[in-house]
Amino acid sequence: MGLGLFIGVRSRSDYRVILGTAIREERIRAGLSQEKLAEKADLHPNYMGRVERGEEHVSLAALRRIARALKVRVAELVKDI
Repeated sequence: MGLGLFIGVRSRSDYRVILGTAIREERIRAGLSQEKLAEKADLHPNYMGRVERGEEHVSLAALRRIARALKVRVAELVKDI
């Protein structure tokens, strides 16, 4: 298999970083700390930090809770993926 097959294909970690960045930007726009967002989404603050840094896989259920806490649609958070 040549490397040409993988041009333009993002790794899983890239997706996590893009999603984490989108969540962080929306959180800041909303004027929330990581801790406050975690509380509103009923998630652990350490988990939220790992999500924003792109270190954690995010389930659809957790993503929906994060989006709801940020008052945005899930589609808004994943639009650049």
